[in-house]
Amino acid sequence: MTVLHLRDHGGGFDGGPVLLLLHAASRSLADWDAVVPHLGPGHRVLAVDLPGHGLGTASSWSFHAVLDDLDETLNALGIVDPVVPVGHSLGGMVAASYAVERPGRVQGAVNLDGFWWGTPAQYPGMDPDEVARRLADIGAMARASAGLRMPAEYVEQQAAYSVGLGIPYERAKASFRASVRELPDGGWQLLPERECALEMLDAMDALGLFALFRRVHCPLLLVRALHRVPATPGMEWLDEMTEAYGHGLARDLAELAADRAGVTVEGIEATHAMLLEAPERVAELVRGFVARL
Repeated sequence: MTVLHLRDHGGGFDGGPVLLLLHAASRSLADWDAVVPHLGPGHRVLAVDLPGHGLGTASSWSFHAVLDDLDETLNALGIVDPVVPVGHSLGGMVAASYAVERPGRVQGAVNLDGFWWGTPAQYPGMDPDEVARRLADIGAMARASAGLRMPAEYVEQQAAYSVGLGIPYERAKASFRASVRELPDGGWQLLPERECALEMLDAMDALGLFALFRRVHCPLLLVRALHRVPATPGMEWLDEMTEAYGHGLARDLAELAADRAGVTVEGIEATHAMLLEAPERVAELVRGFVARL
């Protein structure tokens, strides 16, 4: 077990729960910097770098090991009361897993658009066999880019692209810079490094999210991004995939919320990059959820 690299944003003197902020795959704790100022007083706020990300280290990756590391980190800080893990994307999957596997540690959990790519049955109106082939293609592309070394202009290019999503340039640049490792030649190493990243992708594929959500017995907030990122030229087929998955996900989340009294589902007018794009709205959703605990 490892004590994770973290940023302690302070607070928590009014008796509110500790908020444990968990970032997305290949990102870092810096993604939360624009959200934290809007979370309000009364909560101690901790943002961590998940294993292999940001300034963290890891030789392998599994959800089981991540949960152990979260335990070790909270123990090192002397935190014994239940916390509220708030996770974006991969972090949302970790938050739900922590709620299931450590029920005594978790008062409530938040998953911000951490739904991965789902199953062929979650793509209404599309042929399941075609969906399965396309999901395999998406998985292959993710694995091909795992741990790549990128050129010196990578961070600035990513920041410039983010401006088109309504994200301020400097905010985007700082978050991308914190999510990669600078190389001696001026290039950038994508994180986690390749072997660790491949293990992480395999773990995400195997998680079985809706079965996991049904095992959460504390209050659970599930937030879905309502806006799609514009398709990359030459990959317009991905637009059809994301639109169909949006419909299937909305259907399945509504059914889950109707079946499980502790589950709340919300939508947010933002893309998947909601922490950078709509930090005030993200904080508002988290504050409202915590106030109801």
